[in-house]
Amino acid sequence: MQTEFDRYKKEADFVAFKTIHERTRDFGVRDGKPDSLSEFDDQGLLIEVMRNGHMGYSATCETTPEGIKQAFAQAIAMTDASSKYPVFKFDKQIRPGSKGKYQTETKKSLDSLSLAAVYDYLKKTSLALKTSDQIISTSSDAMIITCKQKYLSSAGADFEQSFDIVINSMSATAQKGSETQTRSLHGGRGNCRQVGAEHFQLDSALRECDSISREAIELLSAENCPSETCDLILAPDQMLLQIHESIGHPLELDRILGDERNFAGWSFVQPQDFGTLKYGSPLMNIVFDPTVSDELASYGFDEIGNPAQRKYLIQNGILKAGLGSLESQMRSGLSGVANARSSSWNRAPIDRMANINLEGGDLTLDEMISKVENGVIMFSNKSWSIDDYRRKFQFGCEYGKKIENGKLTKTLKNPNYRGVTVPFWNNLVGLTKPDSVETYGSPYCGKGEPSQIIRVGHSSPYALFKNIEVFGGG
Repeated sequence: MQTEFDRYKKEADFVAFKTIHERTRDFGVRDGKPDSLSEFDDQGLLIEVMRNGHMGYSATCETTPEGIKQAFAQAIAMTDASSKYPVFKFDKQIRPGSKGKYQTETKKSLDSLSLAAVYDYLKKTSLALKTSDQIISTSSDAMIITCKQKYLSSAGADFEQSFDIVINSMSATAQKGSETQTRSLHGGRGNCRQVGAEHFQLDSALRECDSISREAIELLSAENCPSETCDLILAPDQMLLQIHESIGHPLELDRILGDERNFAGWSFVQPQDFGTLKYGSPLMNIVFDPTVSDELASYGFDEIGNPAQRKYLIQNGILKAGLGSLESQMRSGLSGVANARSSSWNRAPIDRMANINLEGGDLTLDEMISKVENGVIMFSNKSWSIDDYRRKFQFGCEYGKKIENGKLTKTLKNPNYRGVTVPFWNNLVGLTKPDSVETYGSPYCGKGEPSQIIRVGHSSPYALFKNIEVFGGG
């Protein structure tokens, strides 16, 4: 790439070449038998150019000299045409000259995993989920991803990033008469981490299988969640989606600026809210942190070369900064983060979540439960709905427990809750300690036109909210 880049780097006010090579192996086992196997190898080049303060792009999978020549000409033509109708006039400050390397920390390479070893793990976990004749279906899946990026720019940027990712999920469906219930590993999202082959530890997976299966059967004879206003404890694997939908998306600066209104919607957050809005209670501390070694969306630089840094988005309940790249920061005049990200070589980087984490508090889970006279604890997301402004929401979970007089009592099926973002977070009254924080992720966050599906990470302790509307479902 260096030779071709050198040929074009002076042909515009700014030029950058980014190559991405991603290999995905997707395995599935159902009821102990192989169900799916696919492998996808994807690579190509994104070209960025700036002319007259306007950014333009083109992409190609034909990385021959002729293919690059055609793509570069397209990038110039697009930029010249669209610069007549600019949203904003940029300068070179939006593209830093960063240098360096990032590599996922692993103990054992993902390339060392054989097809047979992966299927053996999935077969054994799928069979382990079948603990009773009431379990009518089980599944165990794994997606193994390796990704390499290289970025060169006329501003002097020269960095490489390599990512090793495992996404591993399991589920069991139980049936008794007309009642059917499914329990899964963390709401179907499973374990999503940057990690090596050491992830596939059968002993710990079998313990999770036992819990999943037992709880699926338990739900068959459980009562529906009552409809009432009470205390609510959310487990970390449900907080994953609560953070994602009611904090991550509404804080994206391009959404606040209106760029996403045709597809993903706007936000209730306004530019004047930063520094003043009491988003939640003083216990609420939300951090953007792509520097965590094993979280799903960690990196050394965003995809325009802005170095990754940990930063508070919400501190002691007050909104501090948005999820905006250097371009959105320049447009809005607001504080942002290093989050220009794309889903592949054929998409331009836009404002995206990375790792959005809720810091822990000072309670043990037992202490938190003991504070609740009447409430529900909910685990693992099953369904969700939130309006275009990310204000009103409703979430359904797989599994719940009633809390009465400070103790867990009966199991509840179909537990749901609803709320409004800012009042909901201001009702946060307790968090478990940092050593209780659990880390999850989602491989399928959608946004942008054309659409981009990207990986994000979230970590959270158990969280206690007061006076929340809960209800059952069918």
